[in-house]
Amino acid sequence: MADPDRRAQVGTSRISLLMIAPPLIFAVFAAILVVGLFRDDPDGLPLVFVSRPAPPIQEETLPGRVTLTDAELRSGKVTVLNFWASWCLPCRAEHPTLMALDADGVRVAGVNVQDKAEQANAYLDDDGDPFLAVAYDPQGRTAIDWSVTALPVTVIVDGDGIVLFRFAGPLVGSDYEQRFVPELKNALSQ
Repeated sequence: MADPDRRAQVGTSRISLLMIAPPLIFAVFAAILVVGLFRDDPDGLPLVFVSRPAPPIQEETLPGRVTLTDAELRSGKVTVLNFWASWCLPCRAEHPTLMALDADGVRVAGVNVQDKAEQANAYLDDDGDPFLAVAYDPQGRTAIDWSVTALPVTVIVDGDGIVLFRFAGPLVGSDYEQRFVPELKNALSQ
């Protein structure tokens, strides 16, 4: 007859191994994640161009709009550069803010990204055009050069074409008020 104490010892060692394996596997995956988050990627896109010269702008425009050029970003005046599309719902949410900035005399320029020209023009005709000039980027090449991976993105550029601040997301709410507005005031006061 089998010893009951012996069976309890065998069962306990199996249960212990089964109980230890999931947390151990989780710990390994968590360690891989942490290492990946803090690893530099020399081939990756730089996320911020702050304190660097603005990348070039593709000099194509929406039909009937003023073309945004690199010279416009180096005009001696601070410019708010907004990457947007007519199909982008957060872009539509921030549009009244862009209109208000334009009405307040802030130089606002736009880069229309991966959009159809007819739809982009119809959107600006219907909701108002806050842009002093617009670059048209149907393939997203300029957006890639500026490290724009999701819309909208708004960048403050000084008069010499140096990027002062980059804001990802719509210009609405407390994040806009607490982060973007102070940076814009600071840029305009210099």
